[in-house]
Amino acid sequence: MADIGSDIERPLGQAVRPPRAARRISAGVVAATVVVLAVIGVSGAIALRERPFRKPEEVAVSTPKATAVVEPAAPVTGPAPLPQAQAAPKTSGSETGGSKMGRPQIIHMQTEAGDGPPGAIVIHDPSTTGQNLRIAHIPDRALVESGETGPLPVRAADGRRPFDVYARPWSGARGARVAIVIGGLAVSQTGTQAAIAKLPAEVTLGFAPQGNSIGRWMQAARQSGHEIVMQVPLEPFDYPNVNPGRNTLTVVATPDENLENLRWALSRTTNYTGVMNYMGARFSADAAAMGPLMAELGRRGLAYVDDGSSARSLAPELALKNGVPFAAGDTTIDAVRDRGAILKKLDELEATARAKGFAVGIGSAFDLTVDTVSSWVIEAKKRGIEIVPISAVAVDPEKG
Repeated sequence: MADIGSDIERPLGQAVRPPRAARRISAGVVAATVVVLAVIGVSGAIALRERPFRKPEEVAVSTPKATAVVEPAAPVTGPAPLPQAQAAPKTSGSETGGSKMGRPQIIHMQTEAGDGPPGAIVIHDPSTTGQNLRIAHIPDRALVESGETGPLPVRAADGRRPFDVYARPWSGARGARVAIVIGGLAVSQTGTQAAIAKLPAEVTLGFAPQGNSIGRWMQAARQSGHEIVMQVPLEPFDYPNVNPGRNTLTVVATPDENLENLRWALSRTTNYTGVMNYMGARFSADAAAMGPLMAELGRRGLAYVDDGSSARSLAPELALKNGVPFAAGDTTIDAVRDRGAILKKLDELEATARAKGFAVGIGSAFDLTVDTVSSWVIEAKKRGIEIVPISAVAVDPEKG
């Protein structure tokens, strides 16, 4: 009879096993173990190596809002620092938002307070065209010089232009393209905020130099992905009864006086690709007045956008002569402030784009215009229309 005491102490379900020598490890177990270790080793190697399919021009970790600290490959002598009111964030080198051609940058995105460790790192390849949208609100110091009234745009020593660097990227496809410029931003604070928030990022925004808080609104617009232009008040017929505003360029002023007023407008903010006229039917038809303006834009690497309101404008010829990228409006979309009328003008733009490849519409930041354009763009994209920034349809004499 089996020993009952021994059975109770034995674990449930286990039979009595007679003592024997240690079992031998089978060849199959050894082989399986080797395979498992090999798989683990290969997986670890893959995990530790650099990912080969990520784009070389940008690696981003998290998306904190704030300033950037740039570490160029080697210290470079840059232009004079920006005035305090318009200054870009402090950097560890002499360049911000861009670099000498061929020098990659490591950009540390920091908190607004500027303290603590970097919140993200963006590795930017300067050989790419245009500006990384993550840092589009940060002026490129190589493209800025100090003026009497504030920072002024200028060509970099390596030849880069504000027109190139601050341009919003687009597909480059040959399909039908529509560029829309909505001007008058910074005049109304609530209207400006609504326009930046509602308008699709592909829509270009124009800032009025007489506006307020332009630097802050520029940053908001660029962070939202918009390309921007600066509007410049030019003399219309019946001036001064019809007055574009402060520091208007006129045909009776000397070239130096007009350049002083132009530079005041240019210094109101940074990070724009060009200028657009505000009024100016008389000024743009006068070669003696318009010539120095175009020469200044060519020297600084800026585009000129003609709103298309005057058939007598000499801007196309003078832009070509001075190497200025040029675009002209095909129609003013909100001359009649009615939703149906605006939609009709936008549909005309679409028809023009399908016929000649592209079309340009000009409007103002009225609530009705902003709402109508925002809804139309969504539907136009579904019909195969690409909405592009104004720089994408500009004729650039330097590129042929």
